[in-house]
Amino acid sequence: MAPPPIQFDRASGALEGANLWERTAALALATGAKVSSHFSHRGYIGCANLLRKTLPERNIAIKLNEDATFEFPYGEGYWSKLLDRSYHYEDELELLFRHSSDVDYMLLDCGANFGYWSVLVTSKPFGAHRAIAIEPSSENFSKLANNARVNGNRFETLKCAIGSAKGTARLSGTKHEAFSIAGGTAGGGEDVPVMALDDLLSEGKISSGGKYLIKLDVEGVEIEAIKGGAGLLAGDSVIMCEEHGNDPDHTVSRYILDQTPLKLIVYDPRSNRFETVTELSILDRIKVSTHIGYNVFGTASSFWQQRIAAMNASAGRRMQ
Repeated sequence: MAPPPIQFDRASGALEGANLWERTAALALATGAKVSSHFSHRGYIGCANLLRKTLPERNIAIKLNEDATFEFPYGEGYWSKLLDRSYHYEDELELLFRHSSDVDYMLLDCGANFGYWSVLVTSKPFGAHRAIAIEPSSENFSKLANNARVNGNRFETLKCAIGSAKGTARLSGTKHEAFSIAGGTAGGGEDVPVMALDDLLSEGKISSGGKYLIKLDVEGVEIEAIKGGAGLLAGDSVIMCEEHGNDPDHTVSRYILDQTPLKLIVYDPRSNRFETVTELSILDRIKVSTHIGYNVFGTASSFWQQRIAAMNASAGRRMQ
């Protein structure tokens, strides 16, 4: 029987259920996250994963807010940055989610990993929205399903990859946050089902008249996923895609800008505003680190464009 998870409350900083060594490790993990934040957390994951080898195998349950608990293996490098209470994960997405708490939308969490955004968006402070969390990896899916259970099974989970059309693909990779079907069929990994975003419409899992925020973290198959969601993206949807910092050609953004009817939007930390992209040169300035991803937004919806404009109107207040 697995030991109960360590409990950590991000609001208060309280750590419960940890022994002395686990408490010491928590301090090291939080300090390392804070220090490495000054250089985009370079090296943090590797150091944290080394420390993890000295820890007993158990989960930590992070209380993200009063209605959201996120569990993962204690010491795991990618998510342990949450032990630094000043750390914000993908804060440009959080801005949009928080500002949209009053909108009746559904989150399509594609490449959900352990389900961080599905846990948050379905919580009361974020508007208690509906969500479908989609994850192809068996290893990740078990942790995603656990987070659904921990939070009262309030969001749906689907085990599949997102692509341009239905089929199967080989999922491979060495890091849980970077598993991909883009590498072909060679090597290890596992065969996984693939579906298109528009299959969610045709199979009746979502309705054509709804509003959707679509997080698309699919590690190299973003363009194929966009192609497979043309019908969905023609409505009141926003797609949130990762632009890789090591891609100077801005491939995903270039495709959205040149090959789709979607308006391309990016959060500019300098102005604290969401800027409509007409020339890709803005990304040369924003993408300052080669080893992390940057989110860009695409939408054809006048509703969502107006919501984003309203966010910009309050940019000055956010800076205070």
